[in-house]
Amino acid sequence: MHTIVKGLLAGAAGSSALNIASYLDMVVRGRGASSTPERAVERLAEDVDVDIGHGEEAEHRKEGLGALLGYGTGLGAAICYGPLAERRPSWPVGVLALSAFAMAGSNAPLAALGLTDPRRWSASAWISDIVPHLAYGAVAYAAYERLR
Repeated sequence: MHTIVKGLLAGAAGSSALNIASYLDMVVRGRGASSTPERAVERLAEDVDVDIGHGEEAEHRKEGLGALLGYGTGLGAAICYGPLAERRPSWPVGVLALSAFAMAGSNAPLAALGLTDPRRWSASAWISDIVPHLAYGAVAYAAYERLR
């Protein structure tokens, strides 16, 4: 199986795990969903001068596109991991690498857009970010290993 296909499959599995972990956190702590993905879509649409509509229609598009950006990040992180996967890293190395790729892929663009600053995050915010990304890394790693 081609490395990109493995990356897409592992990334999809990892993205599902990340979403499940995030939704469980929302249930347990009674917190709302982050609005950062929607704000990112809004900022990107402004920067490239694309009209995403107005009112409720625009809000729905931002929500959908924000979620798709997350899946794109998850797929891209696992594809980037592909060359490392060929070297068969150990479980902790592979999980941490995949988690780091996904965290960097999601947080670096948001920071570059000025929508977040991880240097100012609280411990709770870090935990809310790290735990789902570790779930992503663990499941994406397991998927890569199963695809061998």
